[in-house]
Amino acid sequence: MTIVVVALLAFATVVGLVYRARYGRLHAAGGDLPPGLLAPARDTVTLLHFSSATCAPCRQVRAVCADLAGGLDGVRHVELDADEHLDAVRDLGIWRLPTLLVVDRRGNIAQRTVGVPDRASLRATVTEVLAA
Repeated sequence: MTIVVVALLAFATVVGLVYRARYGRLHAAGGDLPPGLLAPARDTVTLLHFSSATCAPCRQVRAVCADLAGGLDGVRHVELDADEHLDAVRDLGIWRLPTLLVVDRRGNIAQRTVGVPDRASLRATVTEVLAA
């Protein structure tokens, strides 16, 4: 019995550490947006933020994205309510909120994160996508 409890605690610890390491970290993502989800914006990088009215971290992501979009030319922030865009949520494989997609000028998803991204990391990523 003790071995089972220790194994379960070790497993839960590993899962928690992996979750913590990935939360809010931008990572490469491929693919296109579902057709008709966003109005075309050929000259801008889009921060596409999926949120919910009951999501507390979504407010933090909104503030980070609004700050970045206001401070960099060629960047826009679009927030979509996940409940109102369930087909897109399914198509994009969004399982948790907040989810932020960095969409390049061609409409391709360049980066993705779940959780509240670090401002400096997001700025560096957006600057890189803008330069590409």
